[in-house]
Amino acid sequence: MTDISIFLEAIQSGDANRVETLIKAHPNLVNTKDQRGFTPLIFATYFDKKGIVEVLLKHKAYVDATDASGNTALIGVAFKGNKEIANLLIKNGAYVNAKNNQGVTPLIFATMYNKVDMVTFLLKQNADKTIKDGQGKTALDYANEKGLKAMVGVLQ
Repeated sequence: MTDISIFLEAIQSGDANRVETLIKAHPNLVNTKDQRGFTPLIFATYFDKKGIVEVLLKHKAYVDATDASGNTALIGVAFKGNKEIANLLIKNGAYVNAKNNQGVTPLIFATMYNKVDMVTFLLKQNADKTIKDGQGKTALDYANEKGLKAMVGVLQ
């Protein structure tokens, strides 16, 4: 088992002490990508591990690193709707209008997955609702297409 796979197992299990120990022994793990291009920070946000996100950020995890699809940790957490982690990422410099390889932003993802609270939060963090993805659609376009009336109200 490689160092990164052991590290990612510790992250997935939420073992902050083990993550901290592994970082101290191998500082380069903080920003190492796995075979899918996931950084430990992206991985931790995917599994809603706020405590691990805090540890990684403390050890200078690159907050806007991307996976193979161009997703940042903030893009990934937006569709899950975890505002606490999103707030933590933004406070540590995450770009709120980052785009993945398809031009999708955190705001568009949050809209597509009907995360009204996340959309409201992102708008308060200056997310640009006029950005169009690679298909030429804004978050409002997706809300209208899906018939998400509450979302449309937030985005208008």
